[in-house]
Amino acid sequence: MSQLQRNSASADFSGESRIGLDAIDVFSTCPQSTTGDPKSYRQRVIEVARWSERIGCRGILVYTDNSLADPWLVSQIILEHTATLAPLVAVQPIYMHPYTAAKKVATLGFLYGRRVYLNMLAGGFRNDLSALGDDTPHDERYARTVEYTTIIRQLLESPAGVSFEGKYYRIHNLKMSPQLPPSLQPGILISGSSDAGMTAAHAIGATAIKYPLPPNEERGVEKNVGVPCGVRVGIVARSSAEQAWRAALERFPETREGQLTHHLAMKVSDSDWHKQLSSHAAAVDDDNPYWLGPFHNYQTFCPYLVGCYERVAREIASYVGLGYRTFILDIPPSEEELEHTAIVFREALESLKG
Repeated sequence: MSQLQRNSASADFSGESRIGLDAIDVFSTCPQSTTGDPKSYRQRVIEVARWSERIGCRGILVYTDNSLADPWLVSQIILEHTATLAPLVAVQPIYMHPYTAAKKVATLGFLYGRRVYLNMLAGGFRNDLSALGDDTPHDERYARTVEYTTIIRQLLESPAGVSFEGKYYRIHNLKMSPQLPPSLQPGILISGSSDAGMTAAHAIGATAIKYPLPPNEERGVEKNVGVPCGVRVGIVARSSAEQAWRAALERFPETREGQLTHHLAMKVSDSDWHKQLSSHAAAVDDDNPYWLGPFHNYQTFCPYLVGCYERVAREIASYVGLGYRTFILDIPPSEEELEHTAIVFREALESLKG
């Protein structure tokens, strides 16, 4: 048993399970504001951000949709209570002009001297978009997001005035102040599960993120793809597979209500990844860590890897071997759970070195 495993068995994580960030970028995910009252939610954000920073995450994804608190204000709380963790702010173009988004990035850099990442959205819940009067088709939303992100990049990178004439946005001799130093330019991520998403990632120089299939079914990142790629996946790992599955099933129990909600969501979704994952079974398999139970019960949107540290670490190492260098985790329910996940990444990276 390794030192990391001995630490996990006794639940005594004394800082040794930090994720090494030389080879990959790992992002956790911020809790959603629909859970808890405002005071407890704010404290929960601070706690999860500090846990994430403590284990060595690059950043933390902050969701956005019509039902959630503004991700920029939540990100400001994260910046105020951490030293290095970068908010990965979900940006919905329909919510604000690209100048406003760029101004927020520049202002956060000016006030805190910190870098943020942007998770560019081309979609969202169809009902959210309809309520906002947006009926733009799927592929056109990606084309709009390309223009939107291009303007943000140009405003943040150029001290001179920026002019842009596109189908969706037009600006003339627009300048950004305060100026953002080159070292604080935002990292850009976007969904790469569809052809339109990959085309957009190429156009804006973004990391393409997908919801992966099991490693043995993944084609991996093609050599000529031209953009960095990553995956979104949850993890439940323990010193034995039995312990891991017990924890996973307690956290994500099967419910008829959840299955019906998932079925209804499928009917109104035009998301390629949603349809792709829904075609896979959700059964528990002790020999296969890949699990879609939480997804099929509408408890989360990403696949999970469940098993002992070594087995789940092999799956993570397989994704890295397929070319995926960015990992976005699900919302951690506790600091201990995030520590278990950190052990998996440490073991995966150590196996790749060998």
